[in-house]
Amino acid sequence: MDANSYIANAHGDYLDNLYQSYKADPQSVDASWQKFFEGFDFAQQYPEDGMPQADGEGVLTTSASTNQAGAVRAVDTVAADKETQVRNLIHAYRSRGHLVAKTNPVRERKDRKARLNIADFGLSDADLDTKFKNGEVLGLGSEATLREIVAALQKVYTRTIGFEYMYIRDPQVLDWFREKVEKDSLSFNPGVEYKKRILKKLNEAVVFENFLHTKFLGQKRFSLEGGETTIPALDAIINKASELGVQEVMIGMAHRGRLNVLANIMGKTYEQIFSEFEGTAVPDLTMGDGDVKYHMGYSSEVETEGGKKVNLKLAPNPSHLEAVNPVVEGFVRAKIEHQYGGDYHQILPILIHGDAALAGQGIGYELTQMSLLEGYRTGGTLHFVINNQVGFTTDFEDARSSIYSTDLAKIIDAPVLHVNGDDPEAVVFAVRLATEYRQQFHADIFIDMVCYRRHGHNESDEPKFTQPTLYNLISKHQNPREVYNAMLVQRGDVDAQLAQQMDKEFRDTLQARLDMVKQKPLPYNYQALENEWRSLRRSKPEDFEKSPETGISEEVVAKVGKALTTLPEGFRPLKQIEKLMEERKKMFFETRMLNWAAGELLAYGSLLDEKHIVRVSGQDVQRGTFSHRHAVLHDAETSAPYNSLNYIGEGQEKLSIYNSLLSEYAVLGFEFGYAMANPTALVIWEAQFGDFANGAQTMIDQFIVSSESKWQRMNGVVLQLPHGYEGQGPEHSNARPERFLQLAAENNIIVANMTTPANFFHALRRQLTWEFRKPLVVMSPKSMLRHPLCVSPVEEFTSGHFREVLGDVYADAKKVKRVLLCSGKVYFDLLDEQQQSGRTDVAIVRLEQLHPFPKKQLDAELAKYPKAKVYWVQEEPENMGYWNYLLRFMRRELEDVISRKPSASPATGYNKVHVKEQKDLVARAFDKPKEAVADDNIKATAEVAKKQD
Repeated sequence: MDANSYIANAHGDYLDNLYQSYKADPQSVDASWQKFFEGFDFAQQYPEDGMPQADGEGVLTTSASTNQAGAVRAVDTVAADKETQVRNLIHAYRSRGHLVAKTNPVRERKDRKARLNIADFGLSDADLDTKFKNGEVLGLGSEATLREIVAALQKVYTRTIGFEYMYIRDPQVLDWFREKVEKDSLSFNPGVEYKKRILKKLNEAVVFENFLHTKFLGQKRFSLEGGETTIPALDAIINKASELGVQEVMIGMAHRGRLNVLANIMGKTYEQIFSEFEGTAVPDLTMGDGDVKYHMGYSSEVETEGGKKVNLKLAPNPSHLEAVNPVVEGFVRAKIEHQYGGDYHQILPILIHGDAALAGQGIGYELTQMSLLEGYRTGGTLHFVINNQVGFTTDFEDARSSIYSTDLAKIIDAPVLHVNGDDPEAVVFAVRLATEYRQQFHADIFIDMVCYRRHGHNESDEPKFTQPTLYNLISKHQNPREVYNAMLVQRGDVDAQLAQQMDKEFRDTLQARLDMVKQKPLPYNYQALENEWRSLRRSKPEDFEKSPETGISEEVVAKVGKALTTLPEGFRPLKQIEKLMEERKKMFFETRMLNWAAGELLAYGSLLDEKHIVRVSGQDVQRGTFSHRHAVLHDAETSAPYNSLNYIGEGQEKLSIYNSLLSEYAVLGFEFGYAMANPTALVIWEAQFGDFANGAQTMIDQFIVSSESKWQRMNGVVLQLPHGYEGQGPEHSNARPERFLQLAAENNIIVANMTTPANFFHALRRQLTWEFRKPLVVMSPKSMLRHPLCVSPVEEFTSGHFREVLGDVYADAKKVKRVLLCSGKVYFDLLDEQQQSGRTDVAIVRLEQLHPFPKKQLDAELAKYPKAKVYWVQEEPENMGYWNYLLRFMRRELEDVISRKPSASPATGYNKVHVKEQKDLVARAFDKPKEAVADDNIKATAEVAKKQD
């Protein structure tokens, strides 16, 4: 069947209309049709018998006849034209040439059926010396032969760079990139001095690895051997970026090659690195327990070849490979907003990936989807893949279904340059082009450097166990420096003696440094945000014995209240919003009793008025999952948004509140990174329901709870996790507080479950009032958002501080024989029973903060009831919640726990069962007789049935 026979099935009128659109504006039709009609127009200039011609109005015709069958025959004839076939050949090389490019330095590429033979396009050897006008497309002129066209295509698309970009849908971007590929790549020829610089950086990379392998045999270092061209690549990126206005580069990478990057890009002294290997470095455990040498972060300031200063940062990261990526992006976003006035141009994020991790870990997809969203844009990221072709022991064919590890780039039309790691000049061209692209379009771009891993996953691992054939090839393969050196010598650019001299000089330098000859660290000037971090101090145990004052003035309450209850002229709210505004106004200016949402928004507004950044993100946070927040209102007719808290007063900060994509892992990582950069911002991530944090557990474990201990990095990020048993089933009841409490130690995080809006208000303001920073994890409410008793008077906002423990105001201390210690929403269930039963002999004490455990405050409260037995009451199953944590601090004071039975699931999925369990739990807390419990359960079941009816 004719390859173009599908065209014959098209409707003639449709083709005519499409052609008219093309004539009016070529960009109005798909790129493939643009190419087709270009070939058609060409054919009009050189018609053959029976060829279609355009009439005076530019309409496709066969002659005087305009019948549909004639139009179809005409199109079929045009499709068979040799010029169109040549154009299709050019398009195929542009689209699929990367599949045959010589990008693999150690083995033949897998046949991906690229179909680039001229025979695939209806051409033959007989056409090779025929001249085709389509040579103009490649800049060869209109007299180029097919032989010359094919040679040009092979030179551009099948050498050591595979360009993958034809899926780009923006014509301006596509044309720009194609111009770079087809012209600049052919003319790229760095001068001799630049080639010497490439060789110098390769020397540094190769010799550094060889030296460590010799001196510290058997120690893990996750070497860069096989991928040493990474070092001249990063060097080229930094130099090119500085030319294009970049002042700061933030790098995120896993452990492979990290030490080499620290030494040869970041400027960390060899003395520091070697002392860590020798074990002579004295660990500073006063700030935590530290981390392995290939996980630590670093900052420096380098001077480029052009004499410009560039601030470099390498983010600390765990072994969870890609987990650091959103942290880097959040950090960069904070710097863009706070330090660079919203200018993406001045800071560049670089993410260095492993091929297996990039393809295999979902965080890569989440991050890619975030890259163009308003709340998470960072002006484009340069992704550099060190493609070892093996993930630990897994070959690439078992590591992904896609052809490339970078195929997720197509989600956002990001170009990919696949490049052979043994051709440093090609790598340098690729990264310079990528840097220019990022600065030009502020969009992501990927460099896939195909290389190999000289050793196993680490230096003590034997790779031949699983890839004997591949590693037989690798063992005989010269390293990139030797390959490049031979290339230069052959071309006459430098001679072998220079390369040997550089090698000897560098080995001598390394030996001197190992012999403790002092190397000067690079000078470093702290930036504004870094100085703000330096002005803070580490926390002390006594800091948690009483919270600082965090009240605000009546004037600020009035200002924020006015902003929250005023709509702009012409704004048409929904009726429900009109009612909400009336309720808000009544709360602030009549009853002066604020509910949860009002207290929360008052905290945000007061901080914005103090010129603090307040950033909130998560799923549906603008409205709030439970329709309580309404921080952003929408016009009922136009959907135009209105952010009330942006109109408090002159000079205030604006509220940044973003509905996130349906991601927990990447979004939480982004917010952690933002908070890591800016200590003066209140940064909040809210889960739609508390247990959705399960999807971000890696971020919680590896960063949030441990970064201060591992990397001496404080962080004040806030996690709001809706929690509470209201009969909504297993997934919508429990935020798994036991997990956070198991991770809580050494005052690393704040874990709280508060019962008053005022206490929540003070907890949020306390985050920026403390002279240090701690992550805050809040078991936030659901039904309490509208509970009539869950309100606080304005006076509790204009004075006071966060209260770690709240005592009972109803019980008679002299009569109390039983103290119910609890936290969160269950308090209101217990309070209801206490009031209805008139039980003044039972006191209810609320633990508002679980960690750091407020032992002194709690002891003072319990001292009021010296003869009472103390029970811990929780609505979670006994094996979940807070009970096991409480035993760490109160095993002697606590009589027992009152909870749901131990369970594999957090909650029942049946509302009737939930109500019965809750009634039973409350009854046991008050030690009610079984008969009374049974009566309560009957009543409760009847109430549920009545509601359902």
